Amino acid sequence: MADRTDSPSAPPAGRPAPDGSPDYLEKRTLRRGSAGPLLLTGLGVAYVVSGDYSGWNFGLAHGGFGGLAVAAVLMGLMYTCMVFALAELAAVLPTAGGGYGFARRALGPWGGFLTGTAILIEYVLAPAAIAIFIGDYVESLHLFGLTSGWPVYLACFVLFIGIHLWGVGEALRFSFVVTGIAVAALLVFAAGALTGFDAGRLDDIPVDHGALGASSWLPFGVLGIWAAFPFGMWFFLGVEGVPLAAEETRDPARTLPKAMATSMGILLLLALLTFLAATGAGGADAMKDAGNPLVAALEAGGHGGALARLVNYAGLAGLVASFFSLIYAGSRQLFALSRAGYLPRFLSLTSRRKAPWLGLLVPGALGFALAAATGDGARMLNVAVFGATISYALMSLSHIVLRRREPGLDRPYRTPGGVLTSTVAFVLACAALVATFVVDVTAALIALGVYAVAAAYFAFYSRHRLVASAPEEEFAALAAAEAELERE
Repeated sequence: MADRTDSPSAPPAGRPAPDGSPDYLEKRTLRRGSAGPLLLTGLGVAYVVSGDYSGWNFGLAHGGFGGLAVAAVLMGLMYTCMVFALAELAAVLPTAGGGYGFARRALGPWGGFLTGTAILIEYVLAPAAIAIFIGDYVESLHLFGLTSGWPVYLACFVLFIGIHLWGVGEALRFSFVVTGIAVAALLVFAAGALTGFDAGRLDDIPVDHGALGASSWLPFGVLGIWAAFPFGMWFFLGVEGVPLAAEETRDPARTLPKAMATSMGILLLLALLTFLAATGAGGADAMKDAGNPLVAALEAGGHGGALARLVNYAGLAGLVASFFSLIYAGSRQLFALSRAGYLPRFLSLTSRRKAPWLGLLVPGALGFALAAATGDGARMLNVAVFGATISYALMSLSHIVLRRREPGLDRPYRTPGGVLTSTVAFVLACAALVATFVVDVTAALIALGVYAVAAAYFAFYSRHRLVASAPEEEFAALAAAEAELERE
């Protein structure tokens, strides 16, 4: 069967899809209007908030305080520029495909598939890693006498996927409440830790005098800044997933840009407070290897006891919020790719409550299997970061291409700075992609292997069986038809 999406005569919505089923899309619809600006802002913060509680501090071992500070500023700039670019694209193409849909319109079927695959790598691997971290927290807090292991991982996936199957409105409200608890505790932590702040502790890592440009602020030299890029991303990793809720959003053209900008502003503030307070109270050298850096910082600053325990419990809440929201994002990305035929179509079937049940269960089963089999959360997060950086580069490129190719496209929201903004995001994303090889070459090679298998599947099978009536494919077909008319 030929690829139907290359032709401007693709059937409109409501007509039979290539599989011959007249109700194809009716079996693959999400609940409309379930999310407003407040819930979407909470979703954007929920994706990321666990990164404030742990993970970022390992960048101190690669760049020191100065190196990680510069890396965090540059990654914050990358995410801010990318969020503004994605806000424009989400207003133009408000579909559940998110970044894949944007790249499909700008870069064609291959660009869409490669972007969607990179996003899936991020959103399948990250929850598996976070499930392991939740297990570690449960064990350290002595909750119910449990130890970190597969029963805890299984309970996480079963419980939180069950809430998602209940309905998207209920799921987003649950996520909002848990995220609020985690954010409030971060503010309490910062207030407590800053009372013990000592600027002399920021640069207490021993200097590697053999490194180029080494100093007390850059103990591992100038290259330490680059090596710290992936860890600077942990303050923001996942916020780009907000557009995946487009089909479940009220007035997405207005709501999505507002929610994305607000959540990014909150994350920038939390990153600044967390980074300075924790490092200044606990010391960079002590923080660089701490599994629970916020609690370690409080204890070093003389604030152990009740406050440290509160932050410890809140860290668990932050992990739950990110785990829960990343499951949501992964299911919507899988749903969109499946509905359009890029992945097996049965994965996009929705339940009576309009939840993509197989899109939730299949990645969940895979994530649980990876967590139980490896127990290596750090390696899985590095693989997720590699996939994320590829998607960031392709999504930023999509904004640039659409601005150049379709300047007259109706844009309810326009990116401040236009192409310059998305170009900055593209360049920094490429730099971060290369930096992942510096940090964990094995993780990068694993991600490339997954990519190669997925690309072979698309090249030899699914690209010939795309569903012309899927929203992303219809957008592409309409653009092709308009371009044809302009040439005549």
